[in-house]
Amino acid sequence: MSNENQAVLKADEPGSAKLIATLGFAGLLSGLIIVSVFEATLPTITAYKAKVLREAVFKVLPGTTDMQRLVFRDGQLIVKDDEEKDEQAVFGGYGADGRLLGYAIPSAGPGFQDTISLIYGYLPGERKVVGMEILTSRETPGLGDKIYKDAAFVANFDALSIDPTIVTVKKGTKTAANEVDAITGATISSKAVVRIINEGNARWLERLPGPDEAPPLGNETADGEIQGAAQ
Repeated sequence: MSNENQAVLKADEPGSAKLIATLGFAGLLSGLIIVSVFEATLPTITAYKAKVLREAVFKVLPGTTDMQRLVFRDGQLIVKDDEEKDEQAVFGGYGADGRLLGYAIPSAGPGFQDTISLIYGYLPGERKVVGMEILTSRETPGLGDKIYKDAAFVANFDALSIDPTIVTVKKGTKTAANEVDAITGATISSKAVVRIINEGNARWLERLPGPDEAPPLGNETADGEIQGAAQ
């Protein structure tokens, strides 16, 4: 190739500044598209998560006909519908007579693969867990995912004593009211669920009043919050 042809080819090649500018524009455009899609779908995702959570509350607290979100503030539980970042909350489940049945307590922690997020029903008068629902999990398909697919494992939490603490035992060896039969081949995931519930109990049980002292359903104060009885 002649020097003249080489010169023409070099002249046609884009400069490094042009390449950087093109890549930068493409990156900016991609970022704008991602942000736009996220913002467009966020309300739908948020609404779906709220629906899943609400359904889970009714599932883990049998007999519940109404619920309200509760936070612990200034030594007492109050009803607060608006969520704040990193604010911890539980959900009060109420029967048809408006009386508190129990609390649905969200809790999360590390599993075998990733974080496990769950919610469980708790009856303060009986000091029992009466239901457990996995909200999010990425445990190993066919093994760890049995923490929500294995009906026998989930049934461990239908009437589970919390005293002195909940413990995991080898499958088939459960003899006490506070024991949970582990899933064969998924012991780590099984123990993770029990640990997460025990941690939730440690955070919340001392803050949760019994049915007679619990925040009444729909008793709204002037500032828009519902005042609960002091513990």
